[in-house]
Amino acid sequence: MSMIGEYLRVTTAELERAVQDPDWALDLVEKVREAEENTQQAPSETRHYTTDKTWDMLRFLLMRAEFPVNVVHGEESFAEDEDWGYGPPRYLRPERVKLAAQALRTISYADLINGVDPAELTSAEVYPLGWAEPGALEWARPWYHGLTQFFDAAARADEAMLVWLD
Repeated sequence: MSMIGEYLRVTTAELERAVQDPDWALDLVEKVREAEENTQQAPSETRHYTTDKTWDMLRFLLMRAEFPVNVVHGEESFAEDEDWGYGPPRYLRPERVKLAAQALRTISYADLINGVDPAELTSAEVYPLGWAEPGALEWARPWYHGLTQFFDAAARADEAMLVWLD
């Protein structure tokens, strides 16, 4: 089974309800996923986004770049007793989503991978491994661009973000 980075855009009211009622939040996630499952919408047009298995590579690259927001794991806990796949979900408040969106727009993917040796990812045991393959550093580029669009849309809508690994 793969570990997949997952995101859901939520309003402030939905965030408050999610924190109070994690089961409701998980139901919301499932409804949104189901509704968007077969659509071909751009990340900026969806409420749910996945970084697929690139989440750990993105975490590594963003930490290396001293990114100001933990967009991979979220920053605030809720549902600590729940397991949404690989641990409990977390969230980002709207002001952190805005900061993340601004920072994502200013750091290109080329900047993120500039000077990175794939051996660094192997040494750090970055999931899912296989970093010696040719072009391995390019693997996460489309997901990074999608994540940038997704966060930008959420920031413009003044939304919060639920974040989890599934």
